[in-house]
Amino acid sequence: QVQLVESGGGLVQAGGSLRLSCVASGSIFSINGMGWYRQAPGKQRELVADITSGPTTNYADSVKGRFTISRDNAKKMVYLSMNSLKPEDTAVYYCKADLRRTPWDSAYAYWGQGTQVTVSS
Repeated sequence: QVQLVESGGGLVQAGGSLRLSCVASGSIFSINGMGWYRQAPGKQRELVADITSGPTTNYADSVKGRFTISRDNAKKMVYLSMNSLKPEDTAVYYCKADLRRTPWDSAYAYWGQGTQVTVSS
């Protein structure tokens, strides 16, 4: 059984900061890419940022210069530091990890349950 659990969401005023964390647990052999996605009401889920095991990072244009993704491989964690938050950043933020459960498995995507981020104007 593999679980991804996010934390760190909440209510913040525009211009404020939050740091999201996600930890992967369970039977895990290796983790490849990890990332953060978000889904606002009435919208499709979109990529916010992702990070390879390299690590190489990739950001949505809307968050470049404001958000920073990082990971701690030993702890099986990924973080998202969010600064200069805007009301349009309001969404449920989901953690995703592409991981293998055994050396013989292909990598599959696992998702967390999401954490709400609300930015007030």
